[in-house]
Amino acid sequence: MIKLKRNLRLLFRGIKNYLTNRPLCVSFEVTYACNARCRHCHLGGPVTNEVRASAAEFGVISRWLKPVVAQISGGEPLLRKDLEDIIRAIRQPNRPPFIVVTTNGALLNRTRYESLREAGVDEFSLSLDYPDERHDDFRGIPGLFRKIENIVKELAPLDEKAITLSCVIQRDNFPDLLRLAELARSWGVRINFSTYTWMRTNDRNFMIPPESLPALREVINQLLEFKKKYGTIYTSNYVFRLIPKYFEKGELGNCQAGKRFFIVNPDGRLSPCGLILTYYSSLQELKAFRQQNSCGYCYTSIRAGTERPPYYLLFDNFRLIRKQRK
Repeated sequence: MIKLKRNLRLLFRGIKNYLTNRPLCVSFEVTYACNARCRHCHLGGPVTNEVRASAAEFGVISRWLKPVVAQISGGEPLLRKDLEDIIRAIRQPNRPPFIVVTTNGALLNRTRYESLREAGVDEFSLSLDYPDERHDDFRGIPGLFRKIENIVKELAPLDEKAITLSCVIQRDNFPDLLRLAELARSWGVRINFSTYTWMRTNDRNFMIPPESLPALREVINQLLEFKKKYGTIYTSNYVFRLIPKYFEKGELGNCQAGKRFFIVNPDGRLSPCGLILTYYSSLQELKAFRQQNSCGYCYTSIRAGTERPPYYLLFDNFRLIRKQRK
């Protein structure tokens, strides 16, 4: 019942923020340091002399912005030894925001999982781009796939695993997406899909070429059937339908960065997204950015999820609330 009440408060906060043009999701990128060398990312390695906001400062920023979802990201957020303190500062008992920690999983073990859950993490978004050891090479961490498999399998019971696998769709892995969905189901967790963007590395080789789009559409149709049958895929049907269009055109216009979503940098300053690191100190300054924003070169999960039309925002979340009642 407590979870149901909180889900309803999340839904009402979402409606209020949508109508008042406040953010649905804010990503707190608490460090740019990372222990991985991912092929699709410009980050990786330590960051010397990084200016970092304190846990208390992040808490103040969260209460000011009032997002529905607070994503704790990076870099690799688990590199911050005070991450539990950051979570406690952002957490509002039985109220929004819903707190998601985005991690590559290399530093996650059962002790840290339980510590962060106790601090207030609602969910871990755990990156997984291949259903086998190819993931190790893509992320630059030997043994990472088995590490993820072991930690997910270790958690029990199945219906209480606070983990959603997160897969970046790109040229090399899209034929394996159904296998990834099946793997997630066998591990007792959900999976969410995002899309590759060349903006981080200026490498377009991972974009899906025109001749492969019919195969991509067929894979997405299979995923939609799988989702309908098992309900273990988080990605909205609306988002699934736009993914081929994004790869076909190389962009999707009308980006809502700085409005529906934006990021808080490690030092506490605001940026419209993790790909456009211009810095702002107020929502009014972000509003000015939105009025001139013409970028559409990504369709990442944070963008896709917050740009769903109102019907899908309500319908997708209502399904989750119904599931919580059962």
